[in-house]
Amino acid sequence: MYKSINRIIAGILTGTAALSLAAAAAADSERGSDANGDPGRSCSGLPSHHQLQTALAGARAQGNGGFNLDMWGTLVNRDGVVCAVAFTGTDRAQQWPGSRNISAQKANTANAFSLPGLALSTADLYAAVQPGGTLFGLQASNPVDTETAYRGPAENFGQDDDPMIGRRIGGINVFGGGLALYNSKGHLVGAIGVSGDTSCADHNIAWRTRHTLNLDFVPNGVSLKGDDNINYQSLVPVPSLANDFSHPICKIAGVDGVSAISATLPAVQKVQK
Repeated sequence: MYKSINRIIAGILTGTAALSLAAAAAADSERGSDANGDPGRSCSGLPSHHQLQTALAGARAQGNGGFNLDMWGTLVNRDGVVCAVAFTGTDRAQQWPGSRNISAQKANTANAFSLPGLALSTADLYAAVQPGGTLFGLQASNPVDTETAYRGPAENFGQDDDPMIGRRIGGINVFGGGLALYNSKGHLVGAIGVSGDTSCADHNIAWRTRHTLNLDFVPNGVSLKGDDNINYQSLVPVPSLANDFSHPICKIAGVDGVSAISATLPAVQKVQK
């Protein structure tokens, strides 16, 4: 009798262990981990929190045509799972609090609407989603996961254990600051989103951050140079593909401080065949 009871208990424990392992595997899947290191399903092919923070701070320190504000930056993998969140100030109160989620949404957008052979930045989407535009309504197509966006504790925001990490943020953002990430083999591995200043400055900072991280091997795009750079309205030919994927110039006190900067951003790299 006792042996039978022991066998029953052992069976229950074995079943419990199996359920625990299954739950752990499901949690790993939700966090985007992959035993094979597939960069589309894990964060293994993307920069660390420290690398993102360092590159973001270096890009923010340059002249970007905005208000010279501190920034938030987010990386997602190809499945849209958040892999890193960082900021450039001394603490999380030095940046617009709302820009943390916006940076994540920009990363999600650039990843969601870029392909192995065609990169679309969030700036590229601006004109097409306006009323009457060919992509009007796109901005409402993939709602943000509010539970992921606002989960705490807040003191971990922007740290290497930010509560968004390992979860899909979702959301669509259609102004400058989001760029797809392509590694040196030309593989699309995710995206970066940057927010905290004007949308034009956000784009410039994201562009420089991506370049520093060596993830700007962009195959093709809709800009005048055939990459995913911003197309400023009034500076692109009409009619043109670039005009269909254009973005307003961000003027501060009526002065254009960004269009010339965009023209001098580092060129995207090309995969050596």
